[in-house]
Amino acid sequence: MRGRVAVVVSAALLAAALPTYAQAQPEPRPDRSVTDQTITWAPCADIEGLECGTFRSPFDWRTPADGRTITIAVSRLKARGGEARGSVLTNPGGPGAPGRALPLVYTGRTKLVDALEIIGIDPRGTGASTNVTCGGLDWLAVTDPRDRSRANTNLLYDAAELQATACQARSGEFGKVVNTEQTVRDLDLLRHLLGREKINWIGYSGGTWMGAYYATYFPDRVDKFVLDSNADFTTTFQDVFDDFGHGFERRFRTDFLPWVARYDGLYRLGTTGEQVRRVYETTRAKLAANPLTLDDGSVVDGVRLDLVLVRAQYDKHAFPDAAAALAWLSQVATGVTAQTEVPAALTRYPDASNATLYAITCNDTRFRHNRVTMAAEAERLGRQFPLFGYYQILAPCASWDRPRLELRTPTGRGVPPVLMVQSVRDPATPLEGAQRTHRNFAGSRLLTVTDEGDHGIYGFGNACVDDVVESFLVDGVVPPGDLTCPGLPLPDPTAPTAASTRPLVGWPL
Repeated sequence: MRGRVAVVVSAALLAAALPTYAQAQPEPRPDRSVTDQTITWAPCADIEGLECGTFRSPFDWRTPADGRTITIAVSRLKARGGEARGSVLTNPGGPGAPGRALPLVYTGRTKLVDALEIIGIDPRGTGASTNVTCGGLDWLAVTDPRDRSRANTNLLYDAAELQATACQARSGEFGKVVNTEQTVRDLDLLRHLLGREKINWIGYSGGTWMGAYYATYFPDRVDKFVLDSNADFTTTFQDVFDDFGHGFERRFRTDFLPWVARYDGLYRLGTTGEQVRRVYETTRAKLAANPLTLDDGSVVDGVRLDLVLVRAQYDKHAFPDAAAALAWLSQVATGVTAQTEVPAALTRYPDASNATLYAITCNDTRFRHNRVTMAAEAERLGRQFPLFGYYQILAPCASWDRPRLELRTPTGRGVPPVLMVQSVRDPATPLEGAQRTHRNFAGSRLLTVTDEGDHGIYGFGNACVDDVVESFLVDGVVPPGDLTCPGLPLPDPTAPTAASTRPLVGWPL
């Protein structure tokens, strides 16, 4: 039945579901106005093909009965086979990426959507849920991190400190309660409002972190969890983000640069990966010295070129747009051609996602660097991995006024088996981190996708992976051990279907 579907469940069920922080004291409970609310579903105004709704969650789960609430926005792809056998919560990563549109990825996955309803979520802080903000500030592009002069590094870390100040000042008290622990409690309230004793999960990238922590806090509420493109959730966000340089450099040099060279007739950037890399470095140097102002007033410098190329490493189908952007910029920067239509890859991203990323990572992470040690680390990683090694996304955490928060450590003990999916050249969540996590998270099964570098695999065209995942999610088939699937070939940019319509999952995780 389309339109208004009400789900009402009792406060007693939620009270039974919530664990205690410690054996010695009962956990505070939300009042009945929260636990007895309904989600009213109606066609989404902004996402065709899905139903949308909202629910209220406690502002702060440490004091859930004080009357303060926030709004969480959700979406639903209804099960097509009649009554849904269960619900699958989904998350595209970030952390901080809005996820209400993510269920659209699965509209063609007949086996999945015939059996289960798929729920998209804008987590607290982002999307159509109650937002945090940094006032539009994005420190990452303020100056070139390759310039290691004292004046420039001072500017860089001054900007990172300003980012922390702006995010915390503009987000106020709410910013202090946007973190992993609060979010997984929102998710468990959602499970309760959906009327499910147990929940399924598909999480990509930062969504693997969130899924693992939900399983850690609510192990008896876990049904089938799929963790795709795995952040090392058994360590800290700082360690995860420190692996970016290595992961992106490997993908860039092994896949992207040789692929561009293979199509030199189209892009004219060189016939070998090394020639293409030199064009990138030359173009970057020219843009760093003389930034290009586009017709819309935005500026393209070396940093913006880096970020265009970095974003493309997530998905092979983004290679054509990124290569076209590099080819266009190399010509414009050298004066070979006048500015024409700006390539699609030169885009910007919303502030709420960025602000949520900093709130979660900095609130969660006990940061161990100061300016001196951060500078040394940037220089070490930058020399090894020049594409992205100099960038320190979490540098604002060094100046963050972190609230008291001690997250439980995910170990997998007491959790039903989870299925981890991982490509071998994933740029943002490298294979090595996923393998460490697999070893440290008891009962996990690892599906390794060979000769593949995409970030986000299930639901994006790999039939082998799709079959394994859906056998697990729908049929309950737990692999007896680890598995492998072959990856997919890189695209042919001369083919009419080369452009991708898949969402960017996981930026930056």
